[in-house]
Amino acid sequence: MKLSHLWSLAEATFDDTRLVSSAGLVPVMALAERAGLSKLIEDKVEITTSKVASAGVNPAGKLTSIIAGMAAGADSIDDLQVIRSGGMARFFGGVYAPATLGQFLREFTHGHTGQLASVLRAHLVSLVEHSELLPGIQARALVDIDSLLRPVYGHAKQGASYGHTKIAGRQVLRKGLSPLATTISTTGGAPVLAGVRLRAGKAGSGKGAASMVREAITTARAVGASGKILVRGDAAYGSAAVANACLAADAQFSLVLTKNPALTREIAAIPDDAWTPVHYPGAVTDPDTGALISDAEVAEVAFTAFASTKTPVTARLIVRRVRDANHQDPLFPVWRHHPFFTNSDEATAVADITHRQHAIVETIFADLIDGPLAHMPSGSFPANAAWAICAAITHNLLRAAGSLTGSTHAVARGATLRRQIINVPARLARPQRKARLHLPQHWPWASAWMTLFTHVFPSATT
Repeated sequence: MKLSHLWSLAEATFDDTRLVSSAGLVPVMALAERAGLSKLIEDKVEITTSKVASAGVNPAGKLTSIIAGMAAGADSIDDLQVIRSGGMARFFGGVYAPATLGQFLREFTHGHTGQLASVLRAHLVSLVEHSELLPGIQARALVDIDSLLRPVYGHAKQGASYGHTKIAGRQVLRKGLSPLATTISTTGGAPVLAGVRLRAGKAGSGKGAASMVREAITTARAVGASGKILVRGDAAYGSAAVANACLAADAQFSLVLTKNPALTREIAAIPDDAWTPVHYPGAVTDPDTGALISDAEVAEVAFTAFASTKTPVTARLIVRRVRDANHQDPLFPVWRHHPFFTNSDEATAVADITHRQHAIVETIFADLIDGPLAHMPSGSFPANAAWAICAAITHNLLRAAGSLTGSTHAVARGATLRRQIINVPARLARPQRKARLHLPQHWPWASAWMTLFTHVFPSATT
C-alpha cells in the first residue's frame, strides 16, 4: 500500500457537520430504546438532592449518553466527547458534554447505584425479548460468579486498597477496586452480565456473593429460564451461604471447595479403581485396547460440606486429578487434586467438563478491561460503581446487537463489535426529507451491519 503523490500538496480540515465516525450507534441505541432503556431509567433512577444545582436532572439522557460513548469505545469521562463530534447532533438529541456527565456521576450515592443495578437487570430481560440473546435458555441456564481487581493509582480514589490478584500465574498484592460480577449464559449463547457490584480492593472475593447469586437466579428466571439453572464458582464462592442460596432458589450449584483436613482425608480414601479418564482435548485412545488415555481422571463420593456451620449441605464431591508435570515417573505418578461440590445430575465426567467451563466468565472480564473498565475514571466510589454498571449495560447491549447481525458477531468480542459494527464512518443526507446514511463502499462487514439495521428499522430500505 503506497501513499499517492497527490498528498504532497494536501490540506486537512475538521469541518464536516454531516459526517460521523460511529454510525453503528444509530441501530444500537435504537435497539436500546426499543428495549425501554430511557423509560427504565426514568422510572427507577431518581436523584432528588444534588450537591451542584441541576447536576442530577434528566438521568435518562445523561446515562444513555454515557452508554452510547462506551459503545463507541470510551473508557474515560473525557473520551465521552466522541458522541459530540461531527454530525452526532443531527443523529441524536440531548447529547451531554463530558464535564456535565462527570458531574452527574459524582452525584451518585450507594442507593442510586442500587437503582441503576435494577435498570441493568430489567433492561437485560427486555433485550432478550427484542433480540436473539441467550438461545436455549428455556432448557438450561448457566450462572457464573467471579470478581476481578482493577488497578488504580494515586491517593484520590475512594475505596482503593490493596487486594490479591494473579499476574502471570503468581499471587501479588495490588492497589485497586474490585467489581463482583454475575453472568448468565447458555450452551449455545455468549454470556451476558446479570449484575456488577463494585467493592473496595481489599474486599474478600466472596463478600456479598450470596445476594448476588440470588439476584442472578431471579434474573435468569425472568429472561426465560424455565428449566434447570446451574450456578458455578471457584473456591472463593464455595461457601454455605452461596450453596444454600442456590438451594433456596431451586437452582443447582457447582462450587470449588477450599481444601481442609476433612476434605483431604475424603480424597485420600477414594479407591484407585474409582478413577475414570476424562476426554479432554489432550486425551487419546489406545489403538490396541480402545481405552481412553488421559492425564486427567475423575471420581466422586458423597460428602457433607460446611459441617461446622448451622447449614451443612450434603451433595456430590467430584475430584479431578491430573499428573504433576514435575514428577513424570510412570510407575509412581504424583497427582494434583481439584475438588468441587455439586448437586447436579450429570454424569461425573460430564459434570467436571461443565464445571471447568466456568472460565467463560473470563471472556466478559477481558471485554470489560479492553473497553469501559480500562480505567476507574472518577475519584468518587459511587461514581465508579455507576460507571461499572453502565459498562455492564453497554456490554449486554452490544451482545444483543451482535445477535441480530445474522453472523458470527453473535459471539464476537466487544472490541470486534466496536471495530466492525459501531465505528463505521457515515455521512447523513436528507433527500426528500428522508434520512439516509451513506456508508463506505465495500465495507467488509456491510451485510452484518445492514442485517442489524433492518432488524431495528424494519421499514428501512437500502
